[in-house]
Amino acid sequence: MTRLSLRRDPVSLLFSPAPWAAASYLFSYLVVAWVLFAVALFIVVGIGTVVGIVLVLAVGPALIKGCALFERARLRIVDAEPVAVGYRAVTGVTGNITGNAKGGVNGGGTGGGIGAWLRARWSDPAMWRDVAYLFGLLAPLWILDFVVMTVWLTFLASITVPFWYGHATGVCVGYCPSQSAHGLYVGIFPHGPIGPGAVGMDVHTLSSALVLAAICLVAFLIFTYVLVATARLHAAIARALLRAPEDPLREAKEVLRRPGPLNPSLPNDLW
Repeated sequence: MTRLSLRRDPVSLLFSPAPWAAASYLFSYLVVAWVLFAVALFIVVGIGTVVGIVLVLAVGPALIKGCALFERARLRIVDAEPVAVGYRAVTGVTGNITGNAKGGVNGGGTGGGIGAWLRARWSDPAMWRDVAYLFGLLAPLWILDFVVMTVWLTFLASITVPFWYGHATGVCVGYCPSQSAHGLYVGIFPHGPIGPGAVGMDVHTLSSALVLAAICLVAFLIFTYVLVATARLHAAIARALLRAPEDPLREAKEVLRRPGPLNPSLPNDLW
């Protein structure tokens, strides 16, 4: 990933484009995922009625491809290299399928009527690869991105504790079932900051706030590697499923397109 390069030094990594590109990519997916969920819900609900089935069959491929094209464009946040598409080109209602030169996917044959056109649309392997990424991996990717972004932003926000801890009352990060005392509490305090079973930090002085901020700064720098690695993983999955599938005969076709082993400029009498 050209914009998600990892650095050995966490400070140089922080001041590189990588963490901010990763955060933009993951956060935008958390928003876009709800649109994908709405499209999936539309398709699932539409299948439940006769009119809905007709509507899904007609506009479903266009919705899926539109979402996939947007995801390909969103990949440019972390990788400048464009993703080649490999859809079969369907012309007219006759269902005439031609090879897509850019994607390298070849189809063929003609059919008659709308039925053949629909079969051509729904039998495109590239579209089902889009479905696998857009809807099949929606829940695990959203959960992964949400957890990583939440932890990273929590560490980032905690660095500012010395500026606002004095205005906090009963603010708890952890488990504090009945906490109303002045200050900030980080950890487990089932019976208050001095009660039995208390484990954590009671932040109510400037020194304790500075200690917490220093701990969170170190954790923030380290967890930035996790953030960038998560974005790299997510982008790699997206690119693997949204790109044009590899042509198994690509190497053989390249060999056939190359000139022969003998120099064509040799005199004819040598043959």
